Amino acid sequence: MLNRDEDILKAAEEWQKAGHGVALATVVETWGSAPRPAGSSLVINDDGTFLGSVSGGCVEGAVVTEAMDVIASGQPRMLEFGVADETAWNVGLSCGGTIRVFVEKVGS
Repeated sequence: MLNRDEDILKAAEEWQKAGHGVALATVVETWGSAPRPAGSSLVINDDGTFLGSVSGGCVEGAVVTEAMDVIASGQPRMLEFGVADETAWNVGLSCGGTIRVFVEKVGS
């Protein structure tokens, strides 16, 4: 079962109040047969715990890794995964689509 946007935002708020660094990853664009639609999101904290989905599981691990770097640096990143992209095959995006995911740190 997918988490609702309210659950994801509530987790972000609770983790931040508990002193965790938090990042939000959002699908901002899709092409072809993408696993999740634009607007899908994943929230990640600094111990690697996450909630939500940006890909139905096929690229979540790579997004979590990038999010940990975003939390540490504070610098947002635009990520792209697609069938023609060698990185996508490495992380398992075999559904034929392409997704672009924006990852940003939550809070200051």
